[in-house]
Amino acid sequence: MSTVTSDTENARAAVVVVDYGLGNLRSVTRGLERAGADVEITADPDAFAAADGVVLPGVGAFREGVENADPIRDELLAVTETDTPLFGICLGMQMLLTTSEEGETDGESAVQGLGLVPGTNVRFAEGQKVPHMGWNELTVEREHPLVDGVDGKYAYFVHSYYAVPDEDGATVATTDYEREFPSIVANDDGTVFGTQFHPEKSGETGLRILQNFVDMCADA
Repeated sequence: MSTVTSDTENARAAVVVVDYGLGNLRSVTRGLERAGADVEITADPDAFAAADGVVLPGVGAFREGVENADPIRDELLAVTETDTPLFGICLGMQMLLTTSEEGETDGESAVQGLGLVPGTNVRFAEGQKVPHMGWNELTVEREHPLVDGVDGKYAYFVHSYYAVPDEDGATVATTDYEREFPSIVANDDGTVFGTQFHPEKSGETGLRILQNFVDMCADA
C-alpha cells in the first residue's frame, strides 16, 4: 500500500487516513483538507503514532474490512492508548464495535472487530428497504465535540447494517429509518468515535463534522 501525503498550507493538524485496501480514500482526504488538516494516506504504523488524529474509513463488508485491517490491528489499538482521536467512517465505524451479524453469514464463524466500542452490528429488519441510502436527519443525544453545531442537520447514508452498542451512553447521535439507530457512537472517554454516514459526502454538515474532528486533533 502506498503512502500519499497532502501539502496543505496552514494546516491545523496532521491526520492519517488508514489505507487497508477499502474505503473512499480520496474523497475523505479532500474533505479533511477542506476542514484544515494535512493528510497522509498510509498503512505505515509509524505514521499512526506520529499523527494528531487517525481516520479509519471503509466501504464494503465487515468480514473483509476486519481481515484486511488485521495486519495493523495492534497498531490501531495502540492509537487508543494515547489521547490521539480515532475516527471510524461507515464500515470503519462498524469495525470499532466487537462483532457483526454480517460476519456470521454463509455458515462462517464470526470475525471480531476492534472492540473499542463494545457492541454488535445488526441488519435492518426483514421487509425494510436496504440499503438505507440517501439524506437523513441527525438527532444529537449527548454532548461530544464531534457533533457541535449539527443537531437536526442532514447527512448522507449508504448502509444495510447498524450499530447496537452494549451501553446506551455510547450513542452520541441517532437517526430514524423506520426505527431509531445510532448514527454516531463513541467510547467512554470520547477519543474513539465513528459515524455511520459519510461526512465527506454530507455537504456543509459533513464539513462541520470534519472541522470538529480537526479541532479535536489540534487540541489533543
